Amino acid sequence: MTQTISTNSQGHLTIGGVDTLELVKEFGTPLIAYDVKQIKQQIAAFKEVFIKENVSYRVTYASKAFSALAMYQLIAANGVGCDVVSGGELYAALQGSMAPEMIEFHGNNKLPAELEMAVDAQIGCIVIDNFQEIEFLDEILTRKQQTIKVALRITPGVEAETHEYITTGQSDSKFGFDVLSGQAKKALEQLLANPRMQVCGIHCHIGSQIFAVDGFIMAAKEMVRILKQWHDELGFEAQILNLGGGFGIRYTKEDQPLPAQDFVKEIIRVVKQEITQANLNLPEIWIEPGRALVGQAATTLYTIGSSKEVADVCHFIAVDGGMGDNIRPALYQAKYDAFLAKDPLAKPTQVATIVGKYCESGDVLVKNCELPDTKPGDILAIPSTGAYGYTMASNYNRNPRPAVVFCEDGQAKLVIRRETYQDMLAYELSLR
Repeated sequence: MTQTISTNSQGHLTIGGVDTLELVKEFGTPLIAYDVKQIKQQIAAFKEVFIKENVSYRVTYASKAFSALAMYQLIAANGVGCDVVSGGELYAALQGSMAPEMIEFHGNNKLPAELEMAVDAQIGCIVIDNFQEIEFLDEILTRKQQTIKVALRITPGVEAETHEYITTGQSDSKFGFDVLSGQAKKALEQLLANPRMQVCGIHCHIGSQIFAVDGFIMAAKEMVRILKQWHDELGFEAQILNLGGGFGIRYTKEDQPLPAQDFVKEIIRVVKQEITQANLNLPEIWIEPGRALVGQAATTLYTIGSSKEVADVCHFIAVDGGMGDNIRPALYQAKYDAFLAKDPLAKPTQVATIVGKYCESGDVLVKNCELPDTKPGDILAIPSTGAYGYTMASNYNRNPRPAVVFCEDGQAKLVIRRETYQDMLAYELSLR
C-alpha cells in the first residue's frame, strides 16, 4: 500500500471521503480515523495472489494490531480469519461476529482459563507454544471429553531485519519450540500421541515491519525442510503451513516496503518449489498480516497547543495526545511524518519536534518534522497510525484514550467512543 494524501476542494485532508476538520468538530481530538476502503483493498490484494496461484490458503488478521468489535465485524464480512493472543481478544472476536472456526489462538503463556474458553468455543486452531501449554490443554480436553485442532509454533532460527524487540524467529525467542535443540520434534511427538489434539500444521513468525522478502524465503525453505524430516521420521503430513506475518508498511518517505502481493507471490513460489522437491503434498498456506492490513489505513488527528523554542537548541510543538495513544516512538524509536490537516501539501517553513502532553521527556511523536507555520488550535495529522496505536494505548497521567472512527464513502461512524474521566474511575473503590 502506497502512502496517499487525499484532499477536497478546500484543500483539507480527507479520510474515506470525509473532511478531517469536520471530523474533529464532531468527535474532538485526539482522534484515530480509519479509511475502511484501504483495509478492504489490502485484504483483496492478499487474496488475489493466492487465487491467481491456485493454492489453498487463509488470510488471518493478527488482531493485536487493532482489536475492536467493528474491526472483527469488518474482516469477518470480508472472509478473513483472525488470530488472538489473549482471552480478551478471543472474547472480543467472538462478540464481533467472528466464526469460531476462523479463529486461531496464539501466545507464549496462555492461561488455563483462556485455553478452556477456547475449547468451549471450539475455535479453529490453538497454536501450541510450549510444553506447559500441552499439559494445561490436555487436562482441559480430558476433563471435558473434547478434541481440538492444534498447530505447532516453531522457531526456525531465521532472523529478520527489524528492531530487536520485535524479532521472533530466532532460537532464543520467547516464542515457540526451538528446532536446533530438538525441542520442536519432541513437542510434535507428544501432540501426535495425544488423541485429543489433532495436529493440523506448523507455524512460524520471524518478526515485524519486514521490508525484504529474504527472511520469508529462508523461513519457507527451513519450514519445508522440517516438514520433510518429520514426514520421513514420524509420518507427519501437515495440512497447514503458516508462515506468519510481519509485512512492513510505509511510515515515512524513507520507507520503501514491497507491495503485499509481492511478498505473498514469492512465499508461494518458494513453498511450491521446496514442497515439490521434497515430494510432499502442498499444504494450505496461511499468512497473518496485522499491520499490513490496518497500519496505513488510519491517521491520528491532534490539536496543537503550546510550543517552546530555544534558539539553536530546540523547537517543540505540543499536541493534546502523545505516548498515551501512540507508544511506538518511545518503545521502538518508530518514525512518522506529520502535516496540517487544513493544508497537508503546504510548503514547510520550520523544523520542529512534535511532542505530547505526558510528563515524560521521551514523549516524542515526530522528531525534526518539516511543517508550515502553526498556531494553537491547528489540527495536526500523523498518518500510518492504524496498528499498535489504540491497542497499546494507556491512561497514563489520567488521560482518556481517544475515540476511533471508521470512514467510508464520505460517511464517518464512531466505533470506539472517547473515554471520559468517569470511565477511568469506573473500577476504583473509595476507602470511605
